[in-house]
Amino acid sequence: MAGQAKKTSRDDDTQSFEKLIEIGIALSAERDHHRLMERILLEAMNIYNADGGALYLCTEDDLLKFEIMRTNSLNVALGGTTGKEIPFPPLVMRDKKTGEPNHANVCTHVALSGITVNIADAYEAGDFDFSGTKKFDEGTGYRSKSFLTLALKNHEGDVIGVLQLLNALDRKTGEVIPFGAELQPLIEALSSQAAVALDNQLLLEAQRKLTDSFIELIASAIDAKSPYTGGHCQRVPELSMMLANAACRSEEPVFQDFDLNEEERYEFHIGSWLHDCGKVTTPEYVVDKATKLETIYDRIHEVRTRFEVAKREVEIKYYKALLAGAGEPEKLKNDMEGRLAELDDDFAFIAECNLGGEFMDPEKSDRIKIIADLKWTRTLDDRLGVGHEELKRKSRAPLKDLPVEENMLADKEEHIIHRQGVDTLAANEAYGFKLDVPEHKYNRGEITNLCIPRGTLTAEERFKINEHIVQTIVMLEQLPFPKHLKRVPEYAGGHHETMIGTGYPRKLGKADMSIPARIMAVADIFEALTAADRPYKKAKTLSESIRILSFMKKDQHIDADLFDLFLKSGVYRKYAEKFLKPEQIDDVDIARYVGTGGG
Repeated sequence: MAGQAKKTSRDDDTQSFEKLIEIGIALSAERDHHRLMERILLEAMNIYNADGGALYLCTEDDLLKFEIMRTNSLNVALGGTTGKEIPFPPLVMRDKKTGEPNHANVCTHVALSGITVNIADAYEAGDFDFSGTKKFDEGTGYRSKSFLTLALKNHEGDVIGVLQLLNALDRKTGEVIPFGAELQPLIEALSSQAAVALDNQLLLEAQRKLTDSFIELIASAIDAKSPYTGGHCQRVPELSMMLANAACRSEEPVFQDFDLNEEERYEFHIGSWLHDCGKVTTPEYVVDKATKLETIYDRIHEVRTRFEVAKREVEIKYYKALLAGAGEPEKLKNDMEGRLAELDDDFAFIAECNLGGEFMDPEKSDRIKIIADLKWTRTLDDRLGVGHEELKRKSRAPLKDLPVEENMLADKEEHIIHRQGVDTLAANEAYGFKLDVPEHKYNRGEITNLCIPRGTLTAEERFKINEHIVQTIVMLEQLPFPKHLKRVPEYAGGHHETMIGTGYPRKLGKADMSIPARIMAVADIFEALTAADRPYKKAKTLSESIRILSFMKKDQHIDADLFDLFLKSGVYRKYAEKFLKPEQIDDVDIARYVGTGGG
């Protein structure tokens, strides 16, 4: 009989260890910390056949916060995955004024001491204050009796939480019994495993929050860098996820196999937040270029000064001729006034051209070139007091003796900014970029800029703005993303591609792009069309924006199926109600666009 008892004991121990190993494996595999905490509590309750229990976590401000609460006989299930908040306030571990530790409450005592406390009957225990428990019992008719309270210690031995079990039940009779000492080592081993698994999850969660906050910080900084971008980097992720969720729910054949699990959803979230991170490399004065001659400042002021000098030269010539008696005074005066009027008119014309517009007549470009040949006299060395880089550019041309006559407007060698090193990234075949890279980084030639036919940007500046997507891809592909985030660069870097290979920077087609990457394109364009915080344009209405998108669908610049889903799912209106001004939201007849070739 004794041998049989020993064998049974060994079998029980083996089963306990196997159970412990099985639970440990399950705990280490769980990635959601809410489910993990729930699993810890339920497994502990199962080992002791406990009727109830609770799990607390320590906070940085010396509180013990309820996370999970269960009482089976009362059908109480709060916290964790239930979505039901626990109505009880956190327990105070130390007095905020005196700093004295709170050893009156059994849970805070265990959290402070790290020692397991096993109480057979709370109503007979004199070491701890169970007044709150007794008040709960009075309100529910429950009888809280046996308690087992254990500390959850991480791998460094720090207490990160407390596990408390309530009312162990006899497996045969169902009677409330004390928590047996024979199972206590097992439950303590479980709590140790659970604490390490939970601590790892909390560290991962904290790391993820830090990563998210840092990414959102970058996006906010890009938006704050220029009033021309506004909240773009923050709104695009919202719209992208709304459309992605609609695609996941859609029963359309084209989206039948599309779904995003939790990790894929997070990957897409990160990609959408980082879609414009390359804009940190785009000079603000290029993005914000309001006039053709503007760089860091508007060079129209230099041109105005030259005209002022030219006008003074006309006046000086008049007075010199007058003093020398070199002509009829009246004729000399009329000639002077006529020439001054011509200069005033020429400058007014140049100033008007500087503003840019939708289209510039070739005749205006011809007149600019004629005005450029007007002369003014410079008597000071223009290489004095300039920065090192500008001096290097000026030194490309030979130094002229002073005084020197110069053209009113010019395209000089010093106006050309050459490409160097990283400026050639767009032409790097290693990244698969297929862009027509301008020969120079910038061309600040005055004639060249004033003759820009549409808008205010030169080809070089337009390329620099477009190059933000190149920089986005280069920056993201250099980051050591873990396996579950490997597609972040793809999602972030494809929103300027088209379905027919006419986009940039890789000239991808529809077949080359995943659904999330194609979603990004729709979201990016729609946000830009409806944005009300762009100082250079009036916010478009909902119907105007949808109509423009329909043309882009027709031209295969965006995915037709996603455009249709965007409308049929109602995402366009949900986004509008959240982000657009009331006056922008008008009626849209989606039947005009869904399933058709476009507007």
